[in-house]
Amino acid sequence: MWKGAIQFGLVTIPIKLYLATESKGISFNMLHKDDLSRIQMKIWCPVEDEPISRSDTVKGYEYSPGEYVVITDEDLERVPLKTVRSIEIEQFTKVERDDSNTRFVKSAYYVEPDKIGRKAFYLLKSVLEEDGLTAICKVVIKDREALSALDPFGDTMLLTTLHWPDEIRSTAELDLPDEQFEFKPAELTMAKQLVSAMTGEFDATQYKDEYRQALEAVIEAKVEGKETVEIEEPEETGKLIDLMAALEASVSAAKAARTAGSEPPVSVAEAREAKAAKAEKAAKAETAGASKRKPAAAKAAAADEAPAKTARKRKSA
Repeated sequence: MWKGAIQFGLVTIPIKLYLATESKGISFNMLHKDDLSRIQMKIWCPVEDEPISRSDTVKGYEYSPGEYVVITDEDLERVPLKTVRSIEIEQFTKVERDDSNTRFVKSAYYVEPDKIGRKAFYLLKSVLEEDGLTAICKVVIKDREALSALDPFGDTMLLTTLHWPDEIRSTAELDLPDEQFEFKPAELTMAKQLVSAMTGEFDATQYKDEYRQALEAVIEAKVEGKETVEIEEPEETGKLIDLMAALEASVSAAKAARTAGSEPPVSVAEAREAKAAKAEKAAKAETAGASKRKPAAAKAAAADEAPAKTARKRKSA
């Protein structure tokens, strides 16, 4: 989707960019609810009061209210910036960068070097890998200059576009508490145990888009004329949650799930359910024990009473 070069000092590396990701979501068409015909989105000219084709449109910039200047593709090509056709490396920095701006990623692109620039490309990749560095760059993609990071990735490199600092909103807009929370040693210990029980190597293949799968099932059922099943919404409660009890139940459930080799439940609701199930099981065991103890106690009482009756009979005799 982009062709140019990486500028590495005086070294030019011809490359191409390809989108590294694609959307797998389910898309819908807009229909007229009366006859289910697919509606059409037309481009309308308010002056001529009629629809026009997309080929009859041009790009325009509104420099004052109601006043526009037309910008052509040729104008965009002539923008006096090297980043229009090259990825300009500005600096190198450690991968463990603390700058929060680099956390806000827009898009990711695979980099494919042309044959003539492969040696220089893999030389740069090798240096970045060995020294644990990332290259901070600037490049123009889709009529916008983007701040970006270039990193080794498998057998190629990955270019990720970032947001400019003035595009990132401040956390001051959030309603965050001013007070500092203090935690009991037992709470910290239990929380660390829960984190430890849920810690492991990340394997992306273990995760799937369950919403998309469920939505596909709903669509398939509708196509086949079946009734769709309504999923019960989780019960909402305004009660305060016992943090320690939730942590204890979560740790137990996580350890049990890890032993069984399945994904551990991590939500508070699942923790409450696990605790309730444990309490219910204990209550049933207590009831069963009481039922067994009752006949035994009655039998023992009868055995104690038998000698007393015999003694009374002898006395009356």
